[in-house]
Amino acid sequence: MSPYRNEHVAISRPVAGSAGHTGAWRVFKPVVNRENCNGCGICALYCPDAVIGEDLVIDLAFCKGCGICANECPKKAIAMVREEK
Repeated sequence: MSPYRNEHVAISRPVAGSAGHTGAWRVFKPVVNRENCNGCGICALYCPDAVIGEDLVIDLAFCKGCGICANECPKKAIAMVREEK
């Protein structure tokens, strides 16, 4: 067993705060094209709000629409689409 293996890694997950869900003021939302996605998980790695799960589903209740996931996707499988109100 590796001395560096830690089975209890702390992972931050978004939760509703006193202001509610933080995705409510988003202008653009990420939309994943599953046909182009190769499942590499780079989008989740770079997401500053940790709203992309292991199954690469984006939690839009907390996504702020920053577009980092779309920018970092090597397959360009994520498009930033204007929110419809």
